[in-house]
Amino acid sequence: MAEFTMPSLGADMDEGTLLEWLVGPGDLVHKGDPVAVVETAKSTIEVECFATGAMTKLLVEPGATVPVGTPLALIGPAEERRTVRHGPTKGKPSEPAEPSEPTEIPEPSERPSPQPEPVPVPVSPPSAARLPGHIEAGPLARRLAQQSGVDLEALHGSGPGGRVTRTDVEHAAAARSSTEPQRVRATPLARRLAAELGVDVATVTGTGRQSAVRASDVRRAAPGPSALSPPAPAAAAPARPSPVHPSAPGPSEDRTTAMRQAIAGLMSRANRDIPHYYLSTTVDMAAATNWLHEHNRRSPVGERLLPAALLLKAAALAAREVPELNGFWTDGHFTGGEGVHLGVAVSLRGGGLVAPALHDADALELPLLMAALKDLVTRARTGRLRGSEVSDATITVTNLGDQGVETVFGVIYPPQVALVGFGRVVDRPCAVDGLLGVRPAVTATLSADHRATNGAVGARYLTTVTRLLQNPEQL
Repeated sequence: MAEFTMPSLGADMDEGTLLEWLVGPGDLVHKGDPVAVVETAKSTIEVECFATGAMTKLLVEPGATVPVGTPLALIGPAEERRTVRHGPTKGKPSEPAEPSEPTEIPEPSERPSPQPEPVPVPVSPPSAARLPGHIEAGPLARRLAQQSGVDLEALHGSGPGGRVTRTDVEHAAAARSSTEPQRVRATPLARRLAAELGVDVATVTGTGRQSAVRASDVRRAAPGPSALSPPAPAAAAPARPSPVHPSAPGPSEDRTTAMRQAIAGLMSRANRDIPHYYLSTTVDMAAATNWLHEHNRRSPVGERLLPAALLLKAAALAAREVPELNGFWTDGHFTGGEGVHLGVAVSLRGGGLVAPALHDADALELPLLMAALKDLVTRARTGRLRGSEVSDATITVTNLGDQGVETVFGVIYPPQVALVGFGRVVDRPCAVDGLLGVRPAVTATLSADHRATNGAVGARYLTTVTRLLQNPEQL
């Protein structure tokens, strides 16, 4: 039995609020599946499961705020109960056989004897061993059939002895969905809330994964005051309404204040504990700009690129070539990152900042990187980030060019050891081959941790970024 705990979703997180469970007790989960929605001071994040198994017990109710490391649920083996085929296991209490894993039923003896002579039992065909009305199917196939509304008795099993397999159920569910309306996806909490509030989940637009209906969607769709907030717990005595001061902060203001406090605490710690050094260089973007114009001219609208894609890809490839800047400073030493997970600083509409990661950004082709960037920014601003996206960035990039800034020196996000900054691409006078001209250029900066590297390593990184941007065909 393993504990699923409140994860640390960033160096500035001490506690989190469990907003919603996306699974229920007994549900099978796989490593990487989102199982809960957690609210931090910065954002609302989908938390992924770290193991494969069955959700045995949920320990924390939605709405509770608990410290990082608090057990939220128990995860057991995928098959918690196993039926014994040849007698109970020694030293363990035997359990009654489940219909999903039936034991072989020997033929009854007509003349029972206290000490019968050992007579070989003939092997009966599987069909003869079945009880009336019983269907051979494992627990996974039965659960899938129940979830998808498939009648097991109507299936012809393709497994040994006519046993119904998972594939049989999936094929039947696919055939059924082509002729019947598909069951609405909704979390267990959303269905329970819908029943309490009288909301038909089929009429609610889901904002969860694969358009699943969440509890917040049901509350918004519910008529009356309950649409705005979850029902309040019953009190022992009616509470006297407290006067509301006209200048009292609302929920959004409280959230913004908490976010600013979290950012202030983290940046104060970074400036106090990390000995920063700063480098900058001016990169000639003429070759990159020409390549970008030609690429976009030949590409469909959906595959066109922004300059940000070239800058991010160059930063990721340079981190792969200079791995001393790609990783973490923990326990007094540097640990290299497993892959280049590029954190991208995203400003939120309500104020504040998050820096979710583009995983393996150095290996993404430019069109895929552009699509991943758009998706990441959209989900960051709508509160739909995943836990792994906010906790495992190995190096961060901040790009303020769209804000008109030409040079930015950032503060390192601990425990990372470097932050790359890009400004606006501007036309500047420069000398090329002895001739004075005007060419597009961008200022690239590096803020690095002097405990992990020195200026020579930082200079090598910026030189690599410059080389890649001046040879865009290498990106």
